[in-house]
Amino acid sequence: MTRVGITGHRQLDDPAAWLWVADAMKAELAGVKPPLVGITSLAVGADQVLARVVLELGGEIYAVLPFAGIERSFSAEELQAYRDLVNRATVEILDVPGTDSDAYLAAGQRVVALSDLLLAVWDGMEAKGRGGTADIVALAVRHRVPLIHMNPISRTIERIIYQDDSGSS
Repeated sequence: MTRVGITGHRQLDDPAAWLWVADAMKAELAGVKPPLVGITSLAVGADQVLARVVLELGGEIYAVLPFAGIERSFSAEELQAYRDLVNRATVEILDVPGTDSDAYLAAGQRVVALSDLLLAVWDGMEAKGRGGTADIVALAVRHRVPLIHMNPISRTIERIIYQDDSGSS
């Protein structure tokens, strides 16, 4: 089983960049040995793109929801897509004391902890809020989780794959 996590932007200035992101994800995951499990919080944007790609590739979704009642964070237009995906997922709901930001950070940490590989749909800039993409990428790097950074602005891909202690990959 290969568990592929996601961190990334919710919105992009160029909506057409989401097509590039989806195509890049499909290309990166095409060689992954099944079964494939997507680890995602199902947020709008990168999380839902990964969920749809994993399902299209015949994989399963494991959703790490930051808190009960997460539906309140979606607009009316976004809610149906979220519900369609969450109904097809195995779901873990976190119970984190504190603010929504604390819960989002905890969810990102949990995604990293569960992932064999992390995809980051990220412009490379600092996080706009606690638990943002930059924070989760830094956590993955600290924990040596293999990472594929997909920059939707420059449309470039960078792979950070670690060697194990024996010198083999």
